[in-house]
Amino acid sequence: MNAVTWDQRERIIGLLADASADPDVRAVVLTATGRGFCAGADLRGSPPAGGAGASGERVPGDVARTIRRGAQRFIGAVLDCEKPVVAAVNGTAAGIGAHLAFACDLVLAAESARFIEVFVRRGLVPDGGGAYLLPRLIGPQRAKELMFFGDALDAADARTMGLVNRVVPDGELEKTARAWAERLAQGPTRAIALTKQLVNGSLEADRASAFAAEAAAQEINMATRDANEGVASFVERRTPRYEGR
Repeated sequence: MNAVTWDQRERIIGLLADASADPDVRAVVLTATGRGFCAGADLRGSPPAGGAGASGERVPGDVARTIRRGAQRFIGAVLDCEKPVVAAVNGTAAGIGAHLAFACDLVLAAESARFIEVFVRRGLVPDGGGAYLLPRLIGPQRAKELMFFGDALDAADARTMGLVNRVVPDGELEKTARAWAERLAQGPTRAIALTKQLVNGSLEADRASAFAAEAAAQEINMATRDANEGVASFVERRTPRYEGR
């Protein structure tokens, strides 16, 4: 069910950072194989919590530090990636797996996909940014319903709530995700990155700050080749050819 291990998490964080820095990477797709997208965190292979003594005894601050360095950094890597990130959810996404999908910029779900806020079933508080992401996506009341009860949410209901952009038959998920990624890859990459930052930042900003950020982003973007190409193609009445630079 693709429970994410410590090694996998670190590798994905590294790949997302590499994608941000590589102008030849124009879009990112997160998906999985098998029955599950991600069944949550696999703690069996994790290193000891930072700060624990040689005896392995937990000391105050260990759990919070582990969450900050682990689950929160994992979700933050998706939110901060400078390329558009598409989740192609092929099956069950539970716990941190659900939050991984919700942190993506666009979410495709197979008809068999399910989303589960599994934490309450284990007597735990949601982590990995769940209490940050869900209220912003669907509002506090619906977020509390999912988190208080921990019921499985099927793909169709997730789309109705606004957690998923599109639901497709299982056999069409990979094809659709590739089509979306290719379409994004043909777009003005830096403009999309700045747009992502503006939208994500607007959820915490007041109007003055959001407007200032918008103006600054447009100023930065106008220095890119793609912006010049976009304007030139409009004037010349032709299809733009974006390079991601």
